[in-house]
Amino acid sequence: MRQRTCTEIGIVIYPHAQIAAVHGLTDLFRVANRFASERVGVGAPELRISHWQLRSNDQQLWRVFDTHQNPPEPLDALVLPPSVDTVPKGPAITPYAQWVKSQHVAGTIICSVCAGAFVLGEAGLLDGRPATTHWTHSEVFARRFEKVQIDVDKLIIDDGDIVTAGGLMAWVDLGLNLIERFVSPAIMVATARYFLVDAAGREQRFYSSFSPRMNHGDAAIVKVQRWLQTHQVEILTVAAMSSHANLSERTFLRRFESATGMPPTEYIQHLRVDKARAELEFSRLAIQEIAWKVGYKDPSSFRKIFQRIVGLTPGDYRRRFNVAGSK
Repeated sequence: MRQRTCTEIGIVIYPHAQIAAVHGLTDLFRVANRFASERVGVGAPELRISHWQLRSNDQQLWRVFDTHQNPPEPLDALVLPPSVDTVPKGPAITPYAQWVKSQHVAGTIICSVCAGAFVLGEAGLLDGRPATTHWTHSEVFARRFEKVQIDVDKLIIDDGDIVTAGGLMAWVDLGLNLIERFVSPAIMVATARYFLVDAAGREQRFYSSFSPRMNHGDAAIVKVQRWLQTHQVEILTVAAMSSHANLSERTFLRRFESATGMPPTEYIQHLRVDKARAELEFSRLAIQEIAWKVGYKDPSSFRKIFQRIVGLTPGDYRRRFNVAGSK
């Protein structure tokens, strides 16, 4: 009788790891195994799931749970789940980071969800590579790991041997990614349907709001930022903004981008789009009316800017997130 092809995915239970995600991933993989067995039969790909935790007496990680009784083999993939309370840091994380790095050297695919990326950062595995984490952690992450190409617009970044997922619930997206990779796309879709989740196509920027950086210490620029909050729908020029800051236009442009991370025009677009998102979520106004309300005279320009920033058209965004009963 032909044996099923078995792939082992380990899940690391580090301090403050979200246990719901650990068990959720385990259930997700078990359902995928069931569908693979039912649809393919003997010889179907199979996922073995193990949980790993630090042993206090020797500071080594060991299996605290295993879905199989077979002798252990090298891990095919390793997942760092999200953390609810805090981002991983300090000496308590060092043994985990070192062990994860050693597993990567041995050929294991390393994955993280949300704050789990901080463990990968501590291990140095993300240096010079693209990665994502929860959008609320982006500034802290960028300060701690300057060599990482952080992109919190993406919900998941698959860079081959390193896979990072952004949101707190993005363990679902990561799990589906691994099912597609190790089992099959058809089983991934069947599993997603069973759990009533999108099989693919989501991005973190669909959900993240614009949170302007205002703790940069440049009082003149903070003054302009606060002014823009109440004047964003007006026709705004660099001359008007620099005058409000009592700076020359050239100095204003340089200091604004240095403080906020983007030019004034881009900043204003983000402010307007964020206001438009609220209108699309909670009002029944026509999209053309919303465009005018947030400062765009040309609805087509509004649609293009909205899609570039959010990743969805205004109509698609409304269909996903509207709670006012509007179509």
